[in-house]
Amino acid sequence: MDIETKKWEVLCSQEQIQERLKELGAQISKDYEGKKLMVISLLKGSFIFCADLVRHITIPVKIGFMTTSSYGHGESSTGQVNMVADISDDIEGYDVLVVDDITDTALTMNFVMGHLKTKNPASIKCCVLLDKPSRRKVELVPNYCGFEIEDKFVVGYGLNYGDYYRNVPYVFNVTNEDR
Repeated sequence: MDIETKKWEVLCSQEQIQERLKELGAQISKDYEGKKLMVISLLKGSFIFCADLVRHITIPVKIGFMTTSSYGHGESSTGQVNMVADISDDIEGYDVLVVDDITDTALTMNFVMGHLKTKNPASIKCCVLLDKPSRRKVELVPNYCGFEIEDKFVVGYGLNYGDYYRNVPYVFNVTNEDR
């Protein structure tokens, strides 16, 4: 599919995303007050969401990164989660919040949370920009969620198509209609 020739349907506008980030940041700040918070961003997809989110968290926060992969260069997950780069920080005793761009099958988040639990954090929760519960393959409900969406292929605000379009400041779906 050549998305440049198709119409784009905006699902989450830049304004809606920024407003929701403020709400999530306030809730996370309240929930983790007095705790040792470490936010772990799952790269590459969550880096924009995570950077904007942590600016709205008003308590001290340590930030770490991991890279996993379950997508090739296409539109659908391979179903196999691979660890590309593990967290380099010691998370023992920290209250960990894993941040990702989207949870659909929940295979990636389930894999990451299971892996991180072996490192003895005080607690572990997850925060996602987008949740697609209709695509679940494992039972997992994000602790913090920006938006629940239908089963559509989404791009923008960190989500890519063929490694492009992450920089688009809103989330969109590519329709089958020509421009």
